[in-house]
Amino acid sequence: MKLEGRRESTNVEDRRGMSGGAIAGGLGGGAIIIALIVMLLGGDPTSVLQQAGTSQTTEQTDVTFTQEEQELASFAKKILAGTEDAWTAQFAKYGYQYQAPKMVLYSGVTSSGCGTANSQVGPFYCSADQTVYIDLSFFTTMKRQIGADGDLAYAYVIAHEVGHHVQYLLGTLNKAHQKMNQSNKTVANQYSVRLELQADYYAGVWANNDNARYKSLEAGDIERALDCAAKIGDDYLQKKSQGYVVSDSFTHGTAQQRYNWLKRGMTYGDLEHGNTFEIDYNKL
Repeated sequence: MKLEGRRESTNVEDRRGMSGGAIAGGLGGGAIIIALIVMLLGGDPTSVLQQAGTSQTTEQTDVTFTQEEQELASFAKKILAGTEDAWTAQFAKYGYQYQAPKMVLYSGVTSSGCGTANSQVGPFYCSADQTVYIDLSFFTTMKRQIGADGDLAYAYVIAHEVGHHVQYLLGTLNKAHQKMNQSNKTVANQYSVRLELQADYYAGVWANNDNARYKSLEAGDIERALDCAAKIGDDYLQKKSQGYVVSDSFTHGTAQQRYNWLKRGMTYGDLEHGNTFEIDYNKL
């Protein structure tokens, strides 16, 4: 991606170098497992972690960041700024006012409005404080463990989480969570898949609008981002980790579905073509 000269968002809190420990309660083993599943690449862990009742203390430690770490932080801030520009313009088209989310950069462990967060859960959006949380080491994990690499692939991860914020602002997120709470596990998982695929679509909308505004995409960017979307599909990850697929347990969508909805967002670049809740589940 071409990001030279682009502004960095000021709506970022950098907690890297802070160490923390959970106090006043804690998560039981079962709650931790559920939270990890919910938060992995995009879920909203509010209900799980709020019920667990954790709190956190943090203290500053003396940390020197490498040039690569600082460049990743700058990259994340520029991508967040790009989402601010794109969604402010998109919302204005429909007569809405966009309220940008905050981003917290952290390393290891930190507190969130949804409870204690650690690097193992991956990037996530917390609707309780309207904040995207990300440990930048996740990008290294993506590259090493699933072979997903490239600027737009990394940017897609951030834009996907911002997509959940768009869902929150439009009321989609809360409505879906209400339905999930009233449904059995299989149906609740299907609502989760719809949310995640729509967030993928919104990430594509950002990419479309960012490129239209800044001519930011370079050769190979789109292909690497779509490859990343496919490699975080439920079926791909299940086959990789356990050798078989359990479709009823899907919470984010198949590799093909994630590829398709990200590409769809890149193609249309608007809000009209991303309603995953109006399509028969088997045709998503």
